[in-house]
Amino acid sequence: MSQYPKTIYSNSTEETEAYGITLAKEIESNTSLPKFIALYGDLGVGKTAFVRGFTSVFAKNARTKSPTFSIVNEYKGEKLSIFHFDMYRLTCSDDLWDIGWEDYLERNGVCAVEWSENVAEAMEDAIRVRIEK
Repeated sequence: MSQYPKTIYSNSTEETEAYGITLAKEIESNTSLPKFIALYGDLGVGKTAFVRGFTSVFAKNARTKSPTFSIVNEYKGEKLSIFHFDMYRLTCSDDLWDIGWEDYLERNGVCAVEWSENVAEAMEDAIRVRIEK
């Protein structure tokens, strides 16, 4: 099993997507890993590319895009759904109650959260992935 937290240094979009695929396969094969990924990194480093790779393992035909304006995109998979959050527009963890955060955590899926630093208090039990160029 890999060690977490994990820092990823990516040189390309394809490499970032490949890291997402790797983590998704780990989660798929190891049920003791959290079903919750907190993504950290500056604007444009590839957080959505990571989620695109990750999502491809569970929801093969999903067209993953950034949920910046919708806050969450859901991709239905055969075994697990992916709940792709973008917390960029949230200012604190209290804002999570307004979007039904706890409901997503209880569903049969994996939460992948971009801009986790904006809701740091809610990220305690997550696998932390920092993406840097």
